[in-house]
Amino acid sequence: MTAWLLLVTAVLTEVAATLALKGALEHPALYAVVVVGYLASFLGLVGVLRAGMPLGVAYGIWGALGVAATALLSAQLFGEAITGLMAVGLVLVVAGVFLVEVGSRSAGTRSPRGSG
Repeated sequence: MTAWLLLVTAVLTEVAATLALKGALEHPALYAVVVVGYLASFLGLVGVLRAGMPLGVAYGIWGALGVAATALLSAQLFGEAITGLMAVGLVLVVAGVFLVEVGSRSAGTRSPRGSG
């Protein structure tokens, strides 16, 4: 459960930092939020890996949910367009990560290469 909580935190802080990056173009003080947000996100991702989540699963979820959340929130906050094709792409990205996560569960735990 700790890994999932850290992963959610990593995703949320990465999304906040990315949105702040866009906002910082108009309000430079937001660059502080960008730096703190990305640092917190990467530290959260490190915690996820230390908690034992496979890298492919952790990074896939972190990246895909970050992309989807950033696209949806930037549409709301900055009036950026989301076309039908983009929406289909976002659904496919999230579905793909879901399948990777489910596949990693069925693969079970394997020892890293070279460790015996």
